[in-house]
Amino acid sequence: MMLALLEKATERLIGLSAFLGTLGLLFIVAVIVVDVIGRNFGMPLYGSQDLIIMTMVVIVFGGMALCDRMDGHIVVDIFQESFPPGMNRVIDVFSALLGVIIFVLIAYTVFKSAQLSQMLNLSTNLLRLPIAWFQYTLCALSLVGALAMLLRAVTLLLGSGQQHHPEKDAL
Repeated sequence: MMLALLEKATERLIGLSAFLGTLGLLFIVAVIVVDVIGRNFGMPLYGSQDLIIMTMVVIVFGGMALCDRMDGHIVVDIFQESFPPGMNRVIDVFSALLGVIIFVLIAYTVFKSAQLSQMLNLSTNLLRLPIAWFQYTLCALSLVGALAMLLRAVTLLLGSGQQHHPEKDAL
């Protein structure tokens, strides 16, 4: 019961982060189109570089949890067929937990950096957008990715999760 509730909450967070990443991608496409058309008329979009660079954070980290949920990360399973299924499950759980640690450390490091950015009033070059906003967004999206990986590790440990089978993906 508790695992089902956690899965549902995680799915909603993953959906929200993917939705934000999609909005970020659509926003960047619109900014680039407006900038290119404006350049043709001698009026480029002022601050387009700031908007594109800051929005890339949302695109990359917004899709990270969904990528993990759909087993979309690059894997090299050279020895998978040589190991028994139990060993492959242990490796998958270890990989998921290692991902959790990495994403939590990313969130922590960027959170500390955001605090410093906020204290120093750091902003983008042209539009003067506060950099801390984007850093806090990165922290939140990174934690959603960590939660997705943690849920995958838990479901693998409980035996209800799927393991990666690249030979099936190739068919």
